[in-house]
Amino acid sequence: MENKLYFYNTLTKKVEQFIPREDGKVSMYTCGPTVYHYAHIGNLRSYIVEDLLEKTLRYLGYDVKRVMNITDVGHLSSDADTGEDKMLKGARREHKTVMEIAKFYTDAFFNDCGKLNIKTPDVVEPATNCISEFIHVIQTLLEKGYAYESGGNIYFDTSKLKEYYVLSNQSEKELLVGVREDVEEDGNKRNQSDFVLWFTKSKFDDQELKWESPWGTGYPGWHIECSCISMKNLGEYMDIHCGGVDNIFPHHTNEIAQSEAYLGHKWCNYWFHINHLNDKSGKTGEPAKMSKSSGEFLTVSLLESKGYHPLAYRLFCIQSHYRKPMEFSYEVLDNMGAAYDKLVKRIGTLKKEGEVDKGQFAEYKEAFQAALCDDLNFSMALTVLYDMLKSEMSDATKYALAESFDEVLSLDLTTAHAAKQEAQRVDAALERYILEKIEERKAAKKERDFAKADAIRAELLEKGIALEDTREGVKWKCVK
Repeated sequence: MENKLYFYNTLTKKVEQFIPREDGKVSMYTCGPTVYHYAHIGNLRSYIVEDLLEKTLRYLGYDVKRVMNITDVGHLSSDADTGEDKMLKGARREHKTVMEIAKFYTDAFFNDCGKLNIKTPDVVEPATNCISEFIHVIQTLLEKGYAYESGGNIYFDTSKLKEYYVLSNQSEKELLVGVREDVEEDGNKRNQSDFVLWFTKSKFDDQELKWESPWGTGYPGWHIECSCISMKNLGEYMDIHCGGVDNIFPHHTNEIAQSEAYLGHKWCNYWFHINHLNDKSGKTGEPAKMSKSSGEFLTVSLLESKGYHPLAYRLFCIQSHYRKPMEFSYEVLDNMGAAYDKLVKRIGTLKKEGEVDKGQFAEYKEAFQAALCDDLNFSMALTVLYDMLKSEMSDATKYALAESFDEVLSLDLTTAHAAKQEAQRVDAALERYILEKIEERKAAKKERDFAKADAIRAELLEKGIALEDTREGVKWKCVK
């Protein structure tokens, strides 16, 4: 590769050059959603950055295979094997089956991803597809002495590993500082850091999804699924594993432990983590970690209902470094929305016809790639875009560069302005049509042709327009 990509590797605690195991090819895994509720925009920051990483790799010429799991079983409300199953919680909340909840929120997740121009990974694998793989790996860990049965459940024995805390670079004592006193302790564990590989009815007797196993009827723990889904689709080695910083411990720590114990060799060379999005839009105005249980539940749909374009939120994420926490507020998003509209309008007015200056194109593409390769400095990549638009070059060259940069940025740079204008034309035409129909209905009622008047109302309702007769005249609104 002409450009050498550098980014921060959580495993080595430094920014280092990315060198894949196989020249020109990248195997990449990203932890997917637990589909018991809508994804909030804090969750989606991680998926946006992971999408930018994948598209950067492709832009630099790599052949990328990206795999993502869908957690539809086994994720408890605490990542440390305590609390209740999130899927069961969602099913009870909405009086549906677990699989109905999983299907609905999986579809909702990918709908949000589509609005944010997040590419669907090459492989998307629900955990419930891989029960036989989970059982096989757990059996092997038992045979190797890395796992044990206790109280009906199967646990991984972390004391068998010398470097269990290699990813977090902390000791067990440090990681347990601040643990809530009200968290239930599992008396079946030999060590407090051990984790569940397979639950039986001794944990949850009312679990809706459960399978037969050599250890009794039950279901897999959360941590085992990512290891098995990755190995099933990417093989025994992986180049990059991604997730949010809250996944570092215990989830990714446990993934490394069980995977390398099973395989007998190093599993993944690069661990890529994205920092939190903090919410500053709540009552106090103070930044707080975004969650589904605190403050206003910030989703893509909520932002849309308030008039924000989803890609304005993508731009908001791009302009901040992935390793820094971000603070969300509507004031900042207002500014991003204005900046986005201005940017796409500027590009949308470029005349794309004409000759592209190959020298200028290569110069700015090189600067753009250099920003990407510098620990994924997307903010600097945006600066290259703005500098290019202000420079002395032909519209055709600017348009070609914007189109090229958008392979990574995915902001619809060359199409958004035209799409907005077309939507405005459609809205204006629709309004004219509605007003004409209202006048036609008014005339029909004046002629006492009430059948025709009712037919016009029905025709509009079929198109999603409801009429209301008021003292001030006829009012209309969209109902779908």
